[in-house]
Amino acid sequence: IGRRYPYILAAAPVAAVAFALIPVAGSMIDASTNGSIEQTGGVFAFFMIAAGLMLLAMAVLRTPVIALMPDIIPSPLRSKANGVINLMGGVGGIIAALGLARLFDVNPIWPFLIGAVVMIVAIIMLFVSVREPKVSELAHPESDQEEMIQGLKGARAIPPEYRRSLTFLLLAIFCWFVGYNAIETFFSSYAVTTLGVSAGTAGTLFSVALASFILFAIPAGYLGTRFGRRRTITAGLVLFGALLVVAAFVPNTTVITIILAAGGVGWALVNINSLPMVVDITDDERLLGTYTGLYYFASMSAAIAGPVLNGVIIELSGSNYNMIFFVTPFFFALAVGCMMLVTRGEAHVSRPQTQAA
Repeated sequence: IGRRYPYILAAAPVAAVAFALIPVAGSMIDASTNGSIEQTGGVFAFFMIAAGLMLLAMAVLRTPVIALMPDIIPSPLRSKANGVINLMGGVGGIIAALGLARLFDVNPIWPFLIGAVVMIVAIIMLFVSVREPKVSELAHPESDQEEMIQGLKGARAIPPEYRRSLTFLLLAIFCWFVGYNAIETFFSSYAVTTLGVSAGTAGTLFSVALASFILFAIPAGYLGTRFGRRRTITAGLVLFGALLVVAAFVPNTTVITIILAAGGVGWALVNINSLPMVVDITDDERLLGTYTGLYYFASMSAAIAGPVLNGVIIELSGSNYNMIFFVTPFFFALAVGCMMLVTRGEAHVSRPQTQAA
């Protein structure tokens, strides 16, 4: 069944069942004991085990699922394909927010149960409709043991010049996700304290950036293909960063909304082209999964470090949430500096490719 599907087919059912069990813990708590760890310790442990299993299974699932894209899509089309993937992910998020969230009023368990069923159905559809390339179809076929060894070697499996580009690209990814985390995490606090809007309105304002990101996902892939991924990513960082600096001096709700809408476009230019750029640093088809994992290692590391680092900066500024409009551009600037040192990652126009069945 290939190199990816064993992980996908093993992890998906675990993730789905664990996800469906999460709200069961809440339903087991009596209102009179709610909030008391001493009286609900067993239920709390059940919740933590379910949540932990779900997160672990999703971590195992993510990389092989995403690695299927570069497996079956030719290098020149990967930015466009990643745009489609992000568009569909955004549409799925909107459907979940508008559809499944409403089911909480009926029964808190229903959204989780339906979400679990949808995941299983999606994995079945994926397995039936998407054929993973066989090892013999790759440019450099190898045994499972050799593939594992190559994967463990990681960056050492490529020449030093390739390694240099990979290192700086991963640093750039880390920096721009740390920067984005600042505005993503603290924008609601800024909107409430500075713009004077309600918490609900603050969330709606930031959703404008998410909406424009979704709408511009496919065009961003086309621009990356047309003008080059490094140029497109750099342009997106400069655009978003410059707009945020302007926002720091214009605390007006209408202006901020326009800036966030345009910033979402810039973020699409960055995010849509980054994964294809990482996987195309190497010419070796065997390492596509490895480099997909490295991409998520950099982005998830930023997700861990970002809240802590940005929280410290906000605290040192005396809880001045306006600082997010300087912190984010600062990290974007660091990312641009790293991108200037990246010399690989553009589409390979002459490499042999496999096609989906």
